Amino acid sequence: MTTVAVVGTGRMGSAMARALARAGVDLVFHNRSRDRADALAAELGGRVVETPAGAAAVADVTITMLADDAAVRATFGGPDGLVAGAHPSGVLVDMSTVMPDTIRSLAAAVRATGSGLLDAPVSGSVGLAESGQLTLMVGGEATDLERARPALEPLAKSIFHLGPLGSGAAMKLAVNTVIFGLNGAVAEGLVLAEAAGVERALAYDVIAASAAGAPYVAYKRAAFMEPDTTPVAFAVELAEKDLTLITAFALGLGLELPQTATNLDLMQRTREDGRVGRDFSAIAERLREATGAGPGSGGR
Repeated sequence: MTTVAVVGTGRMGSAMARALARAGVDLVFHNRSRDRADALAAELGGRVVETPAGAAAVADVTITMLADDAAVRATFGGPDGLVAGAHPSGVLVDMSTVMPDTIRSLAAAVRATGSGLLDAPVSGSVGLAESGQLTLMVGGEATDLERARPALEPLAKSIFHLGPLGSGAAMKLAVNTVIFGLNGAVAEGLVLAEAAGVERALAYDVIAASAAGAPYVAYKRAAFMEPDTTPVAFAVELAEKDLTLITAFALGLGLELPQTATNLDLMQRTREDGRVGRDFSAIAERLREATGAGPGSGGR
């Protein structure tokens, strides 16, 4: 039986753990706030360990799903970090959304232990994570990917091997560039239709049925239609963080991304308006307020 450690048991980490539990793997958990890991172990079975090193030491595959670049570096490094527990028969797989250089900067230390190392960020919602229907974007050695497959296949409908270490992180930023563009476009189109007198739910159904009706539009319907009662899938502040990463990454490549710049400005304004903790679809609420459109369902 494959032993898989999940380090970082927030919404996505916990959802992935549920998919792994259904696949019958032996689970190990670590989280900076232990109570979250304890609750997940009580729900799914498995063990909780005190440190990232302890997780890596007992696992065949260790998955990290962390908030940002600083958290990834801190979790890998130090006397209690993943590198300290890494071993030749293991693979460390970071699924966080971070800069490509972050995972590359860890490669030498991980390789010195004999462990494999992959970056494999994901595309998909918490619900898709629980059902094992994520898209995985993998960078690293093909041999490491094959060794990690028993932990990755239960999570994914598609696994793309994109090239050397850091390729997955780069592709995730590219995918999120499109997602944020869609989010902004849906918000603007919806608010425009409402202001013109079209009922909000009907306007959303038309957008979803039109040429613009990407899968994103379908699964974000509740977030746009019932924002006060729909669970948050992607908080405003995390969206701002990712847009900042995309902007910095593009700048380093000598690229100008004007739509991303606009989306970042709007997300920053949405956060500054006091919408921390709200789903990033909350930019529609801000647009309604800024344009004087009412907060109701639209129509005249």
